[in-house]
Amino acid sequence: MSTSSAQIGNTSIKHVVVVGAGMIGLTTAWYLQERGVKVTVVDRKGVAAGSSWGNAGWLTPALTLPLGEPSVLLSGPKAMLSSKSPLYIPLALDPKLIRFLLGFAWHALPRQWRKSIEIFAKVNPLAMEPFHELAAGGVTEPVKEAKPFLAGFLNDKDRKVLLHEFEVVAQSGGTVDFDLATGDDLRRIEPTLSDAVTSGVLLRGQYFINPPKYAESLGAAVVKRGAELRTGFEVVGIEDTGSGVEVIPASGPDGTAEPIRADAVVIATGAWLGTLARRFGVKAIVQAGRGYSFSVTPEVVPSHPIYFPTQRLACTPLGDRLRIGGMMEFRNVDAVPDARRIRTLVDAGRPVFQGVDWEARKEEWVGGRPVTADGHALIGATRSPRVFVGGGHGMWGIALGPLTGKLLAGAIVGEPEPVLKHFDPLR
Repeated sequence: MSTSSAQIGNTSIKHVVVVGAGMIGLTTAWYLQERGVKVTVVDRKGVAAGSSWGNAGWLTPALTLPLGEPSVLLSGPKAMLSSKSPLYIPLALDPKLIRFLLGFAWHALPRQWRKSIEIFAKVNPLAMEPFHELAAGGVTEPVKEAKPFLAGFLNDKDRKVLLHEFEVVAQSGGTVDFDLATGDDLRRIEPTLSDAVTSGVLLRGQYFINPPKYAESLGAAVVKRGAELRTGFEVVGIEDTGSGVEVIPASGPDGTAEPIRADAVVIATGAWLGTLARRFGVKAIVQAGRGYSFSVTPEVVPSHPIYFPTQRLACTPLGDRLRIGGMMEFRNVDAVPDARRIRTLVDAGRPVFQGVDWEARKEEWVGGRPVTADGHALIGATRSPRVFVGGGHGMWGIALGPLTGKLLAGAIVGEPEPVLKHFDPLR
């Protein structure tokens, strides 16, 4: 780790506050430490308390694609208003949500979708290297390769939708290494799959992690390298003083609260990003796309991640249990969990698995993924050269989080990468 301080223009950057202790906040802190910058990480709850905890933990370049894609539009508004839909939009007269949905629909049109895939094709090949760097730098929780990663389908027609996406990726300069498989092929690998699964795809070069354990290991590594981690610290304001920043917390029990003064600040608060970033010129709506998950213990616990694209069902082995996750619910991030969404996941999982007691669920969870209308993250400086943001990855905050942290740290020290032009927070 370098001992020299970083530079923004002529200003020496010695201390940065990172607001948010999820994957993006912690990796940004780690890469700032690599550049000799002192880091203070604050979070209103704790490490991975948001969407970094209960997600699928997939590091899958082949599947890291824009959420807004043409098949979403083909399902129609009526389907999206059903609580049983994988993509659910509660009926509400919310002007902000309506603006977001109009932009989301525009970017899901075929021409816009292809443009988005071209951007993903540029960043996906870069996504895994930061995980190797983190492992070499003290993050002990392993990254596991899926040998292979399985995608399952109830019929060949459904499989063609995923294969078409792979064709567009190839046309955009990306690569996907895969073989076609029968349902019997999949069951030889994972006997817990039912006979209803008739076809599949075997993907190579894909990885996965245990998200809570990985985040805890990452947080521990950042602290061991010298960062201060302050939990229970709710940020209510950020002030650019002209020579630095003040990060202002909510008042404590005694009615007082001391701000943290630093040279720069990073806002990495997931679906809450807009709350702090808006006053610094970040106008893009960051909508909570809430996902749900739970764990079960099948008679034969799978050892490979399994994806059912049509049902949008993501299944990840976490040692002695299987995490079942999915759903994209455009709703207020702080709304109470909707039990119907868990039931929808159960109804989707029941036909494709066997030997599972679906009523013996544990670790039921809901978390708000930060989704932008164009499907691309917000990474870089705001209108203030001392206030930076990192977030808005939708479903791919884990897969692209370390790369985001690396790119963001580079931007803070005055070494921005050209690829950042696609993720301008002020666009």
